[in-house]
Amino acid sequence: MNKRIAFIGLLIGLVCAFSSCKDDVANTGQSVLNEEDEIIVLVDTFSIASGIDSCRAIISQADSFLLGEIETDYGLLRASILTQLACPEGYSYPEGYAVDSICLFVSYHSWVGDAKAPMAINAYMLDKGTFQYSGTYPTDLDINRFCSREKSILTNRRVVVASEKMDSVANSSGTYVPMVRMRVNDDFEAYFAAINAFESQEKFNEQFNGLLLETSFGSSTVLNVTDIALGVYYHFSYQKAGRDTTVSDMKAFYANSEVRTINHVAYRDKKQWVETLQKDSDTYNYIIAPAGVYTRLRFPMERIEEMIFDNVGWKRPYVNKAEVRVAVENVYEGTASNVKRNDWLQPASYMLLIRESSMERFFKNKELPTDTCALLGQLTQSTDSAGNVIYYYSYDLSEFLTNQLRQAFNDSILNMLLVPVTIETSYTTQSTTAVSAVKQQQTVSATKIRSAKNGMELELVYSGF
Repeated sequence: MNKRIAFIGLLIGLVCAFSSCKDDVANTGQSVLNEEDEIIVLVDTFSIASGIDSCRAIISQADSFLLGEIETDYGLLRASILTQLACPEGYSYPEGYAVDSICLFVSYHSWVGDAKAPMAINAYMLDKGTFQYSGTYPTDLDINRFCSREKSILTNRRVVVASEKMDSVANSSGTYVPMVRMRVNDDFEAYFAAINAFESQEKFNEQFNGLLLETSFGSSTVLNVTDIALGVYYHFSYQKAGRDTTVSDMKAFYANSEVRTINHVAYRDKKQWVETLQKDSDTYNYIIAPAGVYTRLRFPMERIEEMIFDNVGWKRPYVNKAEVRVAVENVYEGTASNVKRNDWLQPASYMLLIRESSMERFFKNKELPTDTCALLGQLTQSTDSAGNVIYYYSYDLSEFLTNQLRQAFNDSILNMLLVPVTIETSYTTQSTTAVSAVKQQQTVSATKIRSAKNGMELELVYSGF
């Protein structure tokens, strides 16, 4: 503990004000209360430890999905997509219809890597099985359980260049969304055109399990895919005013929220490059998505509790402020023309600090951040005392630690993980939003932070009364 300030004899009214304004320690004043009524406020700084670790895989539940392959200093990432298609329940093709063609559409909102490097997309039917809608699937699931890859459904592989928009169409706002259009072959066209089990999703899945999309060459680009659909183009004829009339139409089958889409993610030589990063742990730590590489922060809870209770005695302890600032070192501020390979891998916009023992349950049950389990941090830009631009995530663990002091804690160390996440928000009032969902980030990112030995610490303001 490198500094300690004791303020004795505060009026209870002033302490209440202090508790609601955690940043103001200097204006706390003094009083002449009896010893049993005095308010104790102290400031201590605790050293914490940090290091990186990795898990085998993360839970696949993203809103956009990776497709492609890219080589980085954090290994070669290869991503494929397995998806069901939604059944248009209650639909039926017109009498006497004939299918003209079927096309597979893949839309993407962005990419990482070389925008001009070619990649080839291929697609297969899931001919071995499909997913349960409520099931939990990791990003390293065994593709061979669902697909044999015996025969492509496309007439030929489609070569794609990310920055080209050859098949793009304008959305409702007039913006062109990058899209890839691929014609299916005759065998698959005949098979899919004959499906008419539209009474329920379950019946539809019995006839069509879904699709596997993957790339067969190219190691410089990964697409962030947002939409997948099969479009069935058909025509039919009917009598109108005694004359034959032919109508052409299209029916789309979407990979939407009503069905399951799973992102398969694999990293080459992951164990080796994680071990290389761990050797740098005294200076820098790393959080890599979607590799499941995290930074663990180790808080000395036994020392913190002993210090607080030794100083406040029998008084009821409160943690008024407990700030941890995580300094980010790899924000790219250059121009697109000067971007280098690892500049594609930018820090996560949102970083969750979560109790390690709660992590699996948190994401499996789709929980939201709370002061007793997890804290959400956003990448923040500021300037230091010398006027230099700095970036960081900041966490105030005051409520978290106060709650911890209220219950038995048998472990001397509290382990928490820094996990990159994406969030969804919803309006609570006309002008106020709240976080409505938190998911492990599946887009590509790398966050390089200063380690605990390189300046990270826990500054604690606590009191007892």
